[in-house]
Amino acid sequence: MFGKLKASLGIGAAKVDTVLDSMAVEQGESIKGVVHIQGGDVEQQIDAINLKLCTEVKVESDNGVSYQEFILGQLQAVQPFVIGANEQKQVPFELKLHEETPVTALNAIKNQCHVWLETTLDIDFAIDPKDRDYVEVRPLPLVAKVIGAIQSNGFDMVKADVEKGFLRGGNFSSKSGCYQEIEFRNGGFINKKEIELSFVLEGGFVHCLAEVDRALGLGGDKYTSFTLSRSASDAEVQQAVARVLSI
Repeated sequence: MFGKLKASLGIGAAKVDTVLDSMAVEQGESIKGVVHIQGGDVEQQIDAINLKLCTEVKVESDNGVSYQEFILGQLQAVQPFVIGANEQKQVPFELKLHEETPVTALNAIKNQCHVWLETTLDIDFAIDPKDRDYVEVRPLPLVAKVIGAIQSNGFDMVKADVEKGFLRGGNFSSKSGCYQEIEFRNGGFINKKEIELSFVLEGGFVHCLAEVDRALGLGGDKYTSFTLSRSASDAEVQQAVARVLSI
């Protein structure tokens, strides 16, 4: 009885450790791994193994700016089971990335984009053991080409973050409830610009919304959008980027 009481307080309780097959994945791929559960000092009922794909989003309000955890996807790995004292159990899993999962592998001066997998053991009347594993999300080759084309025209990637909300382009809209902004600036004086890109994957296509701010221009920010197939040619990428730079 005393052992169960301690376990309910997290002392000598079951522990969880998620081991990923790879700490880096590409946009649209799946995270694969194994959840390792180590039984504690007493037998415990595990109601579920919950895996959540999370990011951190910026929220702007009248009270200022705050940051919140945002769930992009989740998976319940098993049905309820009992793990005995000191018993070990391994549960393999696979969780597909949401298509709007932000890219974290960026060389921005200020990169505020983070993605992680949180694993929780659901235990009645106890502190739920948790494990957090950060994941590097790499851009699709096409997304990397668009970013590279912007940079090759004299723009530096200065900031990347994730904001709460939705965005809409000419023929697409985001669905997850958050979106990534990747900000670029050039070093010009007469033609100084800031460009923010947001990518939305949809099947075999990549949509992009671009916000352009001309430091010495009139009329405020201007928006344009384009859609490319994942297999778009270099010429198609250059043409799309040229439209953004012409604003």
